[in-house]
Amino acid sequence: MKVKTILNVGVTAMFLIVVGTVTIIAVRGTAATQPKVLPHLSSVPEFALTESSGEPVRRADLIGQVWLASFIFTRCAEFCPAMMRAGAKVQRELPVREDVKLVTFSVDPEYDTPAKLQEYGEMFGAARSRWWFVTGDKTQIYRLAIDGFRLGTMDADPATEMPILHSSKLVLVDRRGTIRGYYDTQDEAELRQLVKDVRRLVAERS
Repeated sequence: MKVKTILNVGVTAMFLIVVGTVTIIAVRGTAATQPKVLPHLSSVPEFALTESSGEPVRRADLIGQVWLASFIFTRCAEFCPAMMRAGAKVQRELPVREDVKLVTFSVDPEYDTPAKLQEYGEMFGAARSRWWFVTGDKTQIYRLAIDGFRLGTMDADPATEMPILHSSKLVLVDRRGTIRGYYDTQDEAELRQLVKDVRRLVAERS
């Protein structure tokens, strides 16, 4: 009887272990398939600047759009070209729609005229209808970067290759002008996630 009891206890214990393991795997699998919840961060403030076409661009012009913001300057030697190449890669993978855009702001607007920005965008294959390049008042752009997008931006030594320091992030903004995420342009995994998150926001149609 004792042997039988021990065997029964062993079988029961093994059964519980198996059931528990299967349950854990199932729970983990379910969690892994759940889409990441995109946070609602700060709202993009009002701005009035100029696109490389010479046309004015305001926050209101981007309401109803899903867009990616970035900050660069054309005299940047290495940092900004790497960001632009990342942006070009994302552009190729994004859905081709009128309501999906990349918007790149120059932090060196005194040098980056609309014509220079248009030429710079063409160097990286920016599609005119899908990728805007924006310049304008420097104080306003710095305020937009620092206070609006919460991205570090500052003047540095003008004699160096990086006379302006700024973030390498791409910022995801939804149709209401709300920031939904930050993505490192030097991280391939984050760029892949960015494309997925853009598609999710497009599908929301909110």
